[in-house]
Amino acid sequence: MTEKKFEKALEKLEGIVRKMEEGNMSLEESLKAFEEGIKLSRFCAGKLDEAERKVKLLLREGDVLQVRPFGEKDEGGEKPGNIS
Repeated sequence: MTEKKFEKALEKLEGIVRKMEEGNMSLEESLKAFEEGIKLSRFCAGKLDEAERKVKLLLREGDVLQVRPFGEKDEGGEKPGNIS
């Protein structure tokens, strides 16, 4: 699969799902669309996993990994990403 942007791949996957849900595709078309959808789904999942690893790396403090749900307040009462 050529290098794709996550957003484009997700958009294409959503289009495939919409077409398949309409139920107007032949069996052959459905199988081909399903195969492409699986490839796109795996690509998107890989990109999300990669992003999660990057976030964890950015949260690393010393040798201890500080993993917490996005939006959780830190010890100072601020949400991560708030800039004062």
